[in-house]
Parts: sequence; structure tokens; C-alpha cells
Amino acid sequence: MTTSGLRVPGTAPIDHRAAVAAETARFAAALDGADFATPVPSCPGWTLADLVRHAGSVHRWFSVLLHGRIQEPPRSRDVDLQLPAGDDGWADWLAGSAAVAADAFRATDPDAPMWAWGADQHARFWARRMLFETLVHRVDAELALGVRPEVDRTLAADGVDEFLTNLPFAGLFAPEVAELRADDRTIRFRATDGNESWLVRLRPDGFGLDPADDGSAPADATVRGAAVDLLLLVYGRPSLGKDAVAREGDAELLAHWFAHSAF
Repeated sequence: MTTSGLRVPGTAPIDHRAAVAAETARFAAALDGADFATPVPSCPGWTLADLVRHAGSVHRWFSVLLHGRIQEPPRSRDVDLQLPAGDDGWADWLAGSAAVAADAFRATDPDAPMWAWGADQHARFWARRMLFETLVHRVDAELALGVRPEVDRTLAADGVDEFLTNLPFAGLFAPEVAELRADDRTIRFRATDGNESWLVRLRPDGFGLDPADDGSAPADATVRGAAVDLLLLVYGRPSLGKDAVAREGDAELLAHWFAHSAF
């Protein structure tokens, strides 16, 4: 696995910046005619308006970081969100947020060294992170509106990789990850519709992906499913199909993982 995007043999590399634009367009299209007071079950306590505001704010905040080429953790999160005056402006505002991000991408070399809270200390980290914030929340919106989401499987696999790669570094805003420790126990996530496999090793001093894993080593627990269902699972969302994900092995270890891996 890499920290700059999962590569599957025979596939082209993912253009995360272009995918942000495409996913945001799909998100905005889903909002056509929507009631923005609609609750979002996969984000308890949020309405559709809250969800859209969050997603667009991520675009605008990350764009500030990219333009600033920050080299250390930011001291402020202040950013001019230019929020719409009413609910009928949310879709256009979200599209405008993607345009703000596109401007930042054009102005920034993705390989430029840059502070990031995750594993990859380059500007490309922020595009990849923005993509999966956008994609997962687009799915949240569609689920709330009664639409069955569709997710490209290559993007879904890359999203699982991005999540598992960066989760060990998420303690700043997800303190529960500090509980993900064990005496050398392993969990394998395996995509049943492709060649991707990830082995997470929990140690007494922390956890992370095993960089030497070739997909063949046995694990104490295994989670199997299509890439999209694995992606939704690691983000705490419902699977798209009944019994779409199979769990095998140490049930207590899996329960411990999912109790403390919320992102």
C-alpha cells in the first residue's frame, strides 16, 4: 500500500482532484428539489443543510491550507464561508465550494511538501482527504433522500486504503483511536470484488497497516465485502446490501476495533 493513493494492477492512477469535482457535482445534483430540513440518519443530529454546510466548509478550509502551503499545524480555522442566504442556495454554494477547491488545486503542486495531519506530508494529502469527505457525505445525502448510492469500486478501494492509512494519525480529533492497542493482533480487510487486501496490526504501542503484507498471511479476524461496502463500514455507514459484509474470526477483536475506530 502507498500513502499517495492505492494502485491496483491494470488500472490508471486516480486523479483525486478531478474526482473531487465529479463527486461534488453528483452531490449537488442529488440536492435538486430537496428539503434541507431532512434528517440525515447516517450523521445523527444533522439535517441535510448541516451536511452540505460541512462538506462545502471542508472544501473551503482545505483550500486555505493549500494556498498557504502550511508547514505546521494551523493555529486558526477561520475562513470566509460565504454561506448562502437561504436553503434554495445550498446546491449552488456547494458547487461554488468545489470551484474554490479547483482553484487551490491549480495553484498547488500536488507533490509539494506540506504539513498534513496524516501519513503523507504533501499537498496531495489534502485532495485525497477532500475526495473521501465529499464522496462519503454525498452517500449520506442520497441515503437521507431515499436514493440508492452508486460508488465507483476503484474509488471505494482507494477510500478504504486512505482511511486505514491515516487512522493511526487521527488522535487529534478522534481520541478513541488511542484504545486501538493489543498484543500483536491482526485484522484483515479484503475486497471480494477486486485484488485489494489490507492487514491492520494492533500492537501494545499502537496500530497501523502492515507494510510487508502481501495479502496471504492469516489474520486473527477478517472482514470481507465489496469495496464500497468496506468503505461504508469503516466510516460507520450501513452497507448497501443485506449481509454484504462477512466477519470471521475473533469477534471480540472486531468489536474492539469498531468501537474505537470512528473517524
